[in-house]
Amino acid sequence: MTGTYEDDEPLTGELDLEDRRALRRVAGLSTELTDVTEVEYRALRLERVVLVGVWTEGSAAMAENSLRELALLAETAGSEVLEGLVQRRVRPDPATYIGSGKAAELRDIVIATGADTVICDGELAPSQLRHLEETVKVKVIDRTALILDIFAQHARSREGKAQVELAQLDYLLPRLRGWGGNLSRQVGGRAAGGVGIGGRGPGETKIELDRRRIRTRMAKLRRQIAEMSKARETMRGDRRRHQIPAVAIAGYTNAGKSSLLNRLTGAGVLVENALFATLDPTVRRAETPSGRAYTLADTVGFVRHLPHQLVEAFRSTLEEVTDAGLILHVVDGSDPEPEAQIDAVREVLREIGADAIPEIIVINKADAADELAIARLELREPHSVVVSARTGLGIERLREAIEADLPGLEREVRVLLPYERGDLVTQIHERGEVLKQEHVAEGTVLHARVPDHLASTLERYAELASTTP
Repeated sequence: MTGTYEDDEPLTGELDLEDRRALRRVAGLSTELTDVTEVEYRALRLERVVLVGVWTEGSAAMAENSLRELALLAETAGSEVLEGLVQRRVRPDPATYIGSGKAAELRDIVIATGADTVICDGELAPSQLRHLEETVKVKVIDRTALILDIFAQHARSREGKAQVELAQLDYLLPRLRGWGGNLSRQVGGRAAGGVGIGGRGPGETKIELDRRRIRTRMAKLRRQIAEMSKARETMRGDRRRHQIPAVAIAGYTNAGKSSLLNRLTGAGVLVENALFATLDPTVRRAETPSGRAYTLADTVGFVRHLPHQLVEAFRSTLEEVTDAGLILHVVDGSDPEPEAQIDAVREVLREIGADAIPEIIVINKADAADELAIARLELREPHSVVVSARTGLGIERLREAIEADLPGLEREVRVLLPYERGDLVTQIHERGEVLKQEHVAEGTVLHARVPDHLASTLERYAELASTTP
């Protein structure tokens, strides 16, 4: 049976009719205070938000867990969650995300709850944001804007602040708009940059001027970040020259990465039960049980649908992961969907080119996790260690696993690399020890000691070297 309903979206047999006709409430999300005496001044209120998501695939439990994560993000940003709603659809509505009829229903819920903001569980196109805002008559933001706001609140270092501002401007640029045409007027003289009479040309709208200023600021931020990343690269190069292997802690936000760093090194870095508490990487020295030194880097947490603007802006920071010889992939064993956490982190690792680096899955928070859930994870991820960074459970076993997997310069190779494979020459210099290098007509001949995983990549070029006179 086919047909249409109030949002003019075709019905299919895959979706339950009752689910499609209702905005489904997700229980247990409200953080509204029930007793006004709990605050000194009720007038000083946080942003009051209603969450809304579109459930297009997977189970209802997965859709509700996604909205619960959105609620945690909203609370981390300082909002008060009043209501959470999920709608079942084949795909998000291209005009208003949830459809015009459901947008009108959402407007009624906003009025009834007294909300001043709607947060959508997805990245909305500029037109979707505008149309939904026009219907519900309050501010509408999407998941990407929310995460960017949290990063802006938590950035502490000069580099972190510059990276967040760059990501925010990149997100804002296509969404720049004005109300009532106030950005569409043409300007000249001082407003056009001080060019004055004779230099104005045909004129420039206010919105075009703002876009130009944003692009100029973005170019300046990129230059600043490139300069700041040189200092980080110098420190990494110094560690490589001293042949100190690097281990990076990566994982989902709030999985316990900083707690694990403290437990392994006694670093004393900030540990907070909040999303994205760590933005600036912390690098500390650690030792294996046999006394071998290595560096351990704590990095920014990942999340499902991490905005690509953030991945690009934080690329210099994420180089701590890409330059590592081993990744400790921390997962929250007490999370309702730890497998989804692992998949989300691996997706980002692929995006930054770190998916080939050896990893140990560290199943954290074992003291709070269900035993069956941990057993399921161990079955799915055979190369894993169960720990509790809070109690110290399993930490010694993790130290032994790190020692066993710690990269060393185990293999001596002699290779002939064609000139178009300069990337491999760079990797040998960065991750190995070059004993001899010379340039011939066919390419670069290198005699070096390298880690095992890099030696396997170079095997085909070793054959070329053996045939070269």
